Amino acid sequence: MFEKVQRILYNIAMNRVPLAERMRPTKLSEVVGQNEIIGDGKILTEIVRKGEPVNLIFWGPPGTGKTTLARILAKEFKADFVEISAVTAGKKDVADVVERAKLNWNLKMRTVLFVDEIHRFNKAQQDAFLPHVESGLITLIGATTENPSFEVISPLLSRSRVVVVAPLSKDAITEVLKRAIRTEKASRRVTKKAIDLLAELSGGDARSALGDLELALSLADKIDEKVVEEAAGRKVPGYDKKGDNHYDTISAFIKSMRGSDVDATLYYLARMVEAGEDPKFIARRMVIFASEDIGLAGNGALSLATACFQAVERVGMPESGLMLAHTAVALAKSKKSRATTDAWYKALDLARKTRGEPVPIWLRNAPTKLMKDLGYGKGQKWEAGFHLDKNYLPDRIKDEKLFTL
Repeated sequence: MFEKVQRILYNIAMNRVPLAERMRPTKLSEVVGQNEIIGDGKILTEIVRKGEPVNLIFWGPPGTGKTTLARILAKEFKADFVEISAVTAGKKDVADVVERAKLNWNLKMRTVLFVDEIHRFNKAQQDAFLPHVESGLITLIGATTENPSFEVISPLLSRSRVVVVAPLSKDAITEVLKRAIRTEKASRRVTKKAIDLLAELSGGDARSALGDLELALSLADKIDEKVVEEAAGRKVPGYDKKGDNHYDTISAFIKSMRGSDVDATLYYLARMVEAGEDPKFIARRMVIFASEDIGLAGNGALSLATACFQAVERVGMPESGLMLAHTAVALAKSKKSRATTDAWYKALDLARKTRGEPVPIWLRNAPTKLMKDLGYGKGQKWEAGFHLDKNYLPDRIKDEKLFTL
C-alpha cells in the first residue's frame, strides 16, 4: 500500500516541468559533449568572450542542445530572446518580432531571434528576415536538422556562421543521465546497467534519454534493464527518408561496398532495413553499383543485382533482407573496375563538345542509290567481326582514346 501511495505522489509531482527541461544547461560550462564548438579557442566560447552577437545556424540532429545553446548565448549577450518555430509561425509572428526588436533597439537592447526548424520556412519567409538581419536589428540564430546548404537561402547563409552540433556520444549521454539521477535523488533506484541501456537507446539524443528516464522512474521503484525497455519501447533509429541521415547512410553503404568492407556493408544495410527504408531503393542502388563500380571485373554482378531487385519486388520484407544481404556481400567481395564507367563519362563529355562533328561518310546509312554513289557506307559488309582499317571516329577526334583496361 505504501509503495502504491508513493507511486501516486511521484506521478503527481511529475506534472511539473519535464525532466529534460529542468536539466537544461544555463551556461556553456554546463553543456556536455560539444567539445568541437565549446572550450578555449572554440567558436561559441570565443563569441561569448568577445560579447558581440553573431548570426548563427545550428545544424545537428534532435536532442543535441541547439535550443539550449541559443538560450545560453542570448543570456550571455543580455539580449531579449524571442523564440519561434517555423512549423507554427506565420507572417504576423514575423512582423511582431520585428516590432518588438524596434522597441528593444530604442531601449538599447539587443534582440536575439531563435527560429527552430528554420528549414521549414520557405524562401519568401526567410527573405522577410534578411533586411533586419543585415541592419543588425535582429541577431538570428536558426536551428535545423537538415543541411543548411540546401534549406537556407544563400543571402541569409552568407550572413551567418554555420555551427555543426554533433550527436552526443554514449559517454556524454551517460553523464547527462547521471546528473539527472542525482538531481532526482534517485541514485539508489537506478542500476548501472539501466543507465548504460538508456544511453545506448538514446541514439545521441539527450532529450530522448531524459524522457525515457523520467518515464522509467514513474513506472517502478527499482529501475533495471527490463523497466528501461518497457519505458523506451522499440527505438527506431533517427532516420528521415528525405533527410541527411538517409543520404549519409546510403552513401556509407555504397562506399563500404566500394571499399570491399563486408562488415561495414552489412552494418549500414541493417541500419537502413531497421529504419524502414524501402528495400527496392536499396536494391536499385546495388544494381547501379554493380555496373558502375564492378563492371567488367565481374560481369555476373549486374545480373545478380538485377535478380535481387526482382526478388525483393516479389517476396517482400522481412525475407527480402536476406536477399539484400546476400547480394551486398557478393558485391562487396567482388573485384572492382571503373573502366567502363570512366570511359562512359569521357564519351559523354566528348560528345557534348563535338556533337556537330560529321559521322565518317563510310559509316553512314545508304538507303538510296544516290547515297551509295556518293560513298555512303562504302566498303561495308554484313559479316560477323567485319572490320575496315579506317577511322571510326569523326576526323577531328580520330585519335581520342576513351577506354583503357
